[in-house]
Amino acid sequence: MNSLLLNLQNRLSVLSPGLIVVGTIAAAAGFLSLHYKAPVMLFALLIGIAFNFLSTDERCAPGIEFSSKKILRFGVALLGFRVTIEQISGLGTNTLLFVPILVILSIGTSVLIAKLMGRRYLFSLLTACAVSICGAAAALAVASVLPNWKERHRDTLFIVVCVTALSTIAMIAYPILFSVAEFNDAEIGILIGSTIHDVAQVVGAGYAVSNETGDIATFIKLLRISMLPIIVIMIAVILNRGESKSISPKAFPWFALAFAVCLVVNSSGYIPALLSQFLANVSQWSLVFAIAGLGVTTSLKSMMELGGRSIALLVLQTLALLVIAILAVSTEFI
Repeated sequence: MNSLLLNLQNRLSVLSPGLIVVGTIAAAAGFLSLHYKAPVMLFALLIGIAFNFLSTDERCAPGIEFSSKKILRFGVALLGFRVTIEQISGLGTNTLLFVPILVILSIGTSVLIAKLMGRRYLFSLLTACAVSICGAAAALAVASVLPNWKERHRDTLFIVVCVTALSTIAMIAYPILFSVAEFNDAEIGILIGSTIHDVAQVVGAGYAVSNETGDIATFIKLLRISMLPIIVIMIAVILNRGESKSISPKAFPWFALAFAVCLVVNSSGYIPALLSQFLANVSQWSLVFAIAGLGVTTSLKSMMELGGRSIALLVLQTLALLVIAILAVSTEFI
């Protein structure tokens, strides 16, 4: 027992400098988000990049790496407390069929667009999942199971910045666009939930139209989020197949399975609403910590090297998702 406590104390002493740095950045991001009504993850990322010089400090590096890996997976797992099976099943059969088809079609189309633009396969898959599922959270979760490449952190953060910016633009533009196109409130809710990348912007856009639109948009978005563990596990198994016949316990994305477990537990009715909300908030702040940690490890100069072609790729993938969703609603598939 004493040796366990001693090991824990030693571990904390190693991690604490980096965790303090990341925690301070997350707190500053929360303060700015609260006062300026902008996405907290974007602030965490930008402030983190400003402290990139600390990534080479031997005292801070372990805690920063812990935040960008372990805390990230913990946060993704707790995302399960943001949705229940009852909410998903209450959307109706057509909707339950529509969302998985939408996600798969969007990923396939996005990868094809990236291939035509000459982008590397892993980068293409990362952008496709970020656009098709749930923005920054999907980018972080999928990146954690992809094979490592030299600029993985840089590429992941670039995608986080882009999808967050595109979500913010869509939050303003899509309600106007869908209203001009004369979709009704329910249809606008489906379209907003299907096409905007991040949850906060989905909520903002949906309830800006009406309460009905906001409720439907949120449920559709949560159903897209529920696809995350399935996609992550599929990617991990498929990519690992080339190296061995079965995925190793170490390589298996247990955090994705934990997401599904949290979803089931949250749906059981035995978890008080207050506790469920608290755990959802813990998930949100864990992801903020992770993005702050990733931001510190990435230089702005290296991110700018990706250039306008990568931005164009994400814009085209976003437009492809929008077209697929509009066609589905217009043809009364849903």
